[in-house]
Amino acid sequence: MCGIIGIVGTRPVQERLIDSLKRLEYRGYDSAGVAGVVDGHVERRRAKGKIRALEEVLAGEPLKASVGIGHTRWATHGEPSTRNAHPHASGRVTLVHNGIIENYAELREALKKKGRSFESETDSEVIAQLLDEELKTKPPLEALKATLDQLTGAYAIAVLIDGCDELIMGARRGSPLVVGYGDGEMFLGSDALAVGPFTNRIAYLEEGDYVAIDHKQAQIFDEAGNPVERPVRTVAASAALVEKGNYRHFMEKEIHDQPDACQHTLSAYIDPTTGRVHAPGRLDFAQYDRVQIVACGTASYAGQIARYFFERLAGLPCEVEVASEFRYRQPAVTKGTLAVAVSQSGETADTLAALRWCKAQGLTTAAVVNVHESTMAREADLLWPTHAGPEIGVASTKAFTSQVAALTALAVAAAAARGRIDTDEEARFTRLLLESPRLIAEATQVEEEIRALAPELARARDVLYLGRGAMYPLALEGALKLKEISYIHAEGYAAGELKHGPIALIDEETPIIVIAPTDALFDKTISNMSEVAARGGKVILITDEAGARNAPDGARVIVGPTCDPLLAPLVYAPPIQLMAYYVAVQKGADVDQPRNLAKSVTVE
Repeated sequence: MCGIIGIVGTRPVQERLIDSLKRLEYRGYDSAGVAGVVDGHVERRRAKGKIRALEEVLAGEPLKASVGIGHTRWATHGEPSTRNAHPHASGRVTLVHNGIIENYAELREALKKKGRSFESETDSEVIAQLLDEELKTKPPLEALKATLDQLTGAYAIAVLIDGCDELIMGARRGSPLVVGYGDGEMFLGSDALAVGPFTNRIAYLEEGDYVAIDHKQAQIFDEAGNPVERPVRTVAASAALVEKGNYRHFMEKEIHDQPDACQHTLSAYIDPTTGRVHAPGRLDFAQYDRVQIVACGTASYAGQIARYFFERLAGLPCEVEVASEFRYRQPAVTKGTLAVAVSQSGETADTLAALRWCKAQGLTTAAVVNVHESTMAREADLLWPTHAGPEIGVASTKAFTSQVAALTALAVAAAAARGRIDTDEEARFTRLLLESPRLIAEATQVEEEIRALAPELARARDVLYLGRGAMYPLALEGALKLKEISYIHAEGYAAGELKHGPIALIDEETPIIVIAPTDALFDKTISNMSEVAARGGKVILITDEAGARNAPDGARVIVGPTCDPLLAPLVYAPPIQLMAYYVAVQKGADVDQPRNLAKSVTVE
């Protein structure tokens, strides 16, 4: 994940920029760069590869600046290279960017028509070019606001302007950004860790905020352009690596980390410039006649979601089995089977044992893991990474959606390799996947509505979750989350199975949570909800605007973003996670470390 640091200092900043970037190395990166104000003009230093390569550049050309910005890049648009490394520059503007600008292609074409030329393949350079264009007629803050209003997507940025020697501007939407308050100095960073060596007084920008810092202050504005104040809190330096920010628990923070986590995961599978999706390791899905996914718990539900896409898009039969049962039933496999193990830690004992069994049968194996040096990552034939970053809460959130993002991209790659979709359709799916970080961020905006429901749900003894199609595994995941952290009995069912037994459980004391964004199965799900309502069940419908208009009488409706069915499992995961979270908080449970559970299950 990209890292950002900005310093308005009273002394040279080169060493401090590098120190901060090194603290952000855990996010992963493929290039790095810094820029600073030198004699009234902004100078850049960039290098492909590790920070030591940037240090070598700086040894030959030191950056003699007291105001500067730095960046570690994880490529999303354009290959890892010096010219695609940040900071990017255009005219008076030099900036660093974390995120994806979804409408960059349209903006780029419009800017080219104005006579502008581009030196990189990145979406980030479009922001610099657009801001420089706005600066022709507006002062810096107004130009920044005008630029932000034209961007669609998720971003965190830090900006230097030629002629504004003591100014750094920043903004965030869908990606985090913090302001650090020092003694005659001010800082911007992608998280508390970035600014941790320099100050322990930090304010967290909220969604849509933009900011201007100088030596003395931070001027913060909300998305509408109104001046606002954000609380400044003291952060213990020793806790900076695992800082919760302005969240009460790690789980809450990690729910809100999901736009970033999915963006960086998708960047390992998608080339937005060409509209192509690939499987790392250059696997040819056309060689296989079946996919066998093995996983445990939440990861198995990610696999069940992926099954719908592998079969529907790619025409590739896909089986999903809990790893703890798989190898003991002596499954029948063929040489044309691709075995895929899914695990956050890459150390889950049952999943590792299933992976080893598949290897012993001579199958090609792949591991979808978040820890890239884990045992599974090392032993599988192919590493298919997720890039969720450290997940501290025991109940998985961003690791789950990162797994779903990776597996969905792989299903699209399989569809293309097997000739089931043409390049235009592949490009359409690519565009949809690149929209997911923004839509996930929008989905978290139902938080207050869910918080208001929590006291009622916390009194329940039993809760049922219903879904159809890919929403069925999400219903299973929602029930698991509630069980894990609130200790309320919950079960997930395919909505069509309701009348085959579970309907006997329904009474006026049983909440029924229905996950049903509008899709081809929505009308059938409505019919199931009507059966519940007729028996006095308390229906909570999580849907989109079109679904809300067709909700049965008496249902409590939570409205999330409208999205393509391909994205629905990603977009509707945050509401069910937030529901479990706020019920657990209401009950006073230990959210981050629920009883009897471990983050990584390394025994059978």
